Amino acid sequence: MTDKEHLTGLNIEQIRRDFPVLKRTVGNDKPLVYLDNAATSQTPVQVIAEITRFYRDHNANIHRGVHTLSVESTDLYEGARNTIAEFLGAPSASECIFTRNTTESINLVASAWGKSNLQEGDEIVISEIEHHSNIVPWQIIRDELNVSLRFIPMLADGSLDVDAAAEIIGPRTKLVAITAMANSLGNITPLADIIEMAKKHDALVLVDGAQSAPHMQTDVAALGADFFACSAHKMLGPTGIGLLWAKAEVLDTMQPFMTGGDMISTVTMSQSTWAEIPAKFEAGTPNIEGAIAFGAACNYLDNIGMTSIRNHEKELTGLALDKLNSIEEITIFGPSDVEKRGGVISFALQGIHPHDIGQFLDSEGIAIRAGHHCAQPVMSALNVPATARASFYLYNTEAEIDHLTDTLNQVVKYFG
Repeated sequence: MTDKEHLTGLNIEQIRRDFPVLKRTVGNDKPLVYLDNAATSQTPVQVIAEITRFYRDHNANIHRGVHTLSVESTDLYEGARNTIAEFLGAPSASECIFTRNTTESINLVASAWGKSNLQEGDEIVISEIEHHSNIVPWQIIRDELNVSLRFIPMLADGSLDVDAAAEIIGPRTKLVAITAMANSLGNITPLADIIEMAKKHDALVLVDGAQSAPHMQTDVAALGADFFACSAHKMLGPTGIGLLWAKAEVLDTMQPFMTGGDMISTVTMSQSTWAEIPAKFEAGTPNIEGAIAFGAACNYLDNIGMTSIRNHEKELTGLALDKLNSIEEITIFGPSDVEKRGGVISFALQGIHPHDIGQFLDSEGIAIRAGHHCAQPVMSALNVPATARASFYLYNTEAEIDHLTDTLNQVVKYFG
């Protein structure tokens, strides 16, 4: 896939016209400033239109019928798979498995790969900065299979201790499951280094790309990992649809995650055989319109250009760090270098609970996230119960950063 460079930068006004929700007022009749993109992004009219068009013109089940609507629905569904595969740099669309979300993708690997390939004495390596979705499945596998679960520690700035990783990843390591970008603090993982360490010991690598795929150029073929998981709703698509990419030779060795219709080749009363990938891992009627809309979201991002989006977010993040650091009572967590973090800023205000910050900001139209961000080990390492988190995307503006900063100053005065 060729990234589309925009030498003059993003046309933010045009982009914002594509997102109807940004015209809303919230709180005390304030214009919406949406800064909760790490949780869920907003959806452009181009993607919404694809969902409407499917139900209006093509609604039918896929892979099962010879009538016109079924054929059209199947073509749209598989066409979306091809689009997403190209967007992610996958060598083959058949390596792309539709799931409900990144969480299900990781659970699929834990169950379908882990239970067949791990045995007592083996080690799984994750990190302390993982989302719960990349911790809990491996704890269950650890307990079921009596394998070891080891953790790459987090440094004070939220980044990973790469030196410690080199000591932890060893000959007993069978899988390294690692985030590409932490949702809690926004720090970007040195994936190339981690993957190289794993491959020295013939370990497989699973990358949680939920936060990276929406914001950075992704090329799974060049990455060198064996699994890559992401979610549509964080990259301008609908909820309830995600993707697992995995190398075909790995998928071929795995047992199905779920069983039922569409994932079989033959069924008798005594035994069954499985369909080829990707159908092998897509039992039952899938989220057809979600997959189609996911493909439309990838087209939208591709038309703008992932490099342009990344540059826009780095600029916004740099501005936000400068402006927020002017608030005397603020503590900002995570790396200070915008090259080492995504468009996510987690922070605390002295003596003010993050939930109070979030509620005050909402009254002024600003949507952020307050809590532990499904990353309780990170909060424990920071010795805080929670943080407030502002996260940016392609439609956010410098004026919104100014409004956030001004309102946080009001928060300090109000609770001071």
